[in-house]
Order: sequence, then C-alpha cells, then structure tokens
Amino acid sequence: MKKLSLVCLLSFAACIVFAQVPSNKYKGDKKRAKKDRINEIIRMEEEGEPSFHKQSVFGAKLNTDGWGLSYEKGIVKSVNKTTIFQLEFNEKKHPKEEKQSHSQPVGGGFYLLGNPFIYGKKNIFYQLKLGAGQQVMIGGKGNKNGVAVYGIVVGGFSAGLLRPYYLEVSDSTGFSRDIKFSTQDSALFLSNRIIGGTGLGKGWNEMKFAPGLHLKTALRFDYNRFNYIISAIEVGFNAEYYFKDIDQMVMISPKRFFSNAYVSILFGRRK
Repeated sequence: MKKLSLVCLLSFAACIVFAQVPSNKYKGDKKRAKKDRINEIIRMEEEGEPSFHKQSVFGAKLNTDGWGLSYEKGIVKSVNKTTIFQLEFNEKKHPKEEKQSHSQPVGGGFYLLGNPFIYGKKNIFYQLKLGAGQQVMIGGKGNKNGVAVYGIVVGGFSAGLLRPYYLEVSDSTGFSRDIKFSTQDSALFLSNRIIGGTGLGKGWNEMKFAPGLHLKTALRFDYNRFNYIISAIEVGFNAEYYFKDIDQMVMISPKRFFSNAYVSILFGRRK
C-alpha cells in the first residue's frame, strides 16, 4: 500500500513538472519575441527607417481658461515626421466667472445651501475643433529608456457652440422657476432672488453656432520606455478666431479672438 501511494505521488509530481515546462517555454518565447521586436524597432530607427505606420492618441487637457478632451490619428511619413489629424472638445470659461451659492433659512436655525451658480453668466461656451498638422521629432530617445521631444503645429476649423445659461430664481409670486438671460427677465436674472444653478439639463436645444479657425503650437514629451506605446505630456499655446461674437457674460463686451495655454496628458499606441 505504501509503495502504491509513493508511485501515485511521484506520478502526480511528474505531471506537474511536465505541465509547467511547456508553459515556461511559452513565456520565455514570448519575452524573447518582445525583446527581438524592440531591438528591431531601435535598429530601424537608427538606420532612418520608420518602424511604425500610424498612431492613435487620447488626451485630457487643462487649459488656462477651461478643460478639454482630444483624439489624434497620426500617419507616419518618416522617422522624424508624422502627419496628424485631431478632434478636440473644450469648454472655455470667461476670466470674470466666479462661482457662488446662496443659502435659504429652513427653520430651526438651519439653512439650505442652493446649487452653485455663476452670477452674470449668459452662455456656456463649448468648442469642437477639427485640425490637421505636423509632428516633428526634435530630440530622440537615444535608447528605449529616454524621452522623445516633438514639436507640433496643428490648425483647422473650430465650431463654437453657445448654450444658454439657466438659473433657478424665486419670482415676485414666491414660486421658483428656471430662466435664462432675456429682455423680459434681465432684472430677475441679475437680482438677489437667485436660488442656484440648474445644472446640465437646460439649453441643449437652444445652442447657437459660431464658425471659426484655430491654430495650435506645442511641445510633446514622450517618456514611455517602449516606442510602440505612447505616454506623453504636452504643453502648448492655442489661438482661435470666430466669425461671430462670442457672448459669455452679461455687461461684458463679447469678443471673437481667444488665446490660452494648456497642458495635456496623452496615452496611445503606435502600429
């Protein structure tokens, strides 16, 4: 009985060992193939041959006057040059915007704090940008652990979208209602009877369109250790001109030209 148990135990151990050998061999082959691919990419770039043909990049950006999201498609032309096409969505805030809130007594010494709002805000200004341009390598990584520096210039069409800004107010009858800035409600819109903002639910079917053009210049620092993965920080400058007045705040003159600086975090992949 003991001999039978020993034979079974040895057989089981042998099965485990033989089962692990192919798995370990597969993992080793996979690592070796990945290393060979990286070495091939480095060799091709050193010899002046593009090792990739296209790239896809997603980004989140913080502007000096708002925030934005972006998507980029790139077509590699050479080791140093890539033609890029970009789609951006931004919300641009006015420098005079100041968020505040009002409180209302509810009895017992307690107060109800209303939704935050921006006093005097007339329209929320969004941008949808389509652009094309060039990405040019200024400094290469030198090795897979370095940082690549790119110069970027992109220009194109910008669709300005103005959404009316709504407030919840208490009217002369004591009832609350939602209003936007208008001739008949201008006094109430700017009064001390504001309860709070109405959030994102209002004004989408009332948006106005303002066509324009934009130009962007930037420096991109790609710090990922593998060239086929993009992990980068981009800093740059935007300039935009619209063919219609962009009216964001009450009692502040609208304008057509805008500029800002930004920093963006980018993630993507090359193929």
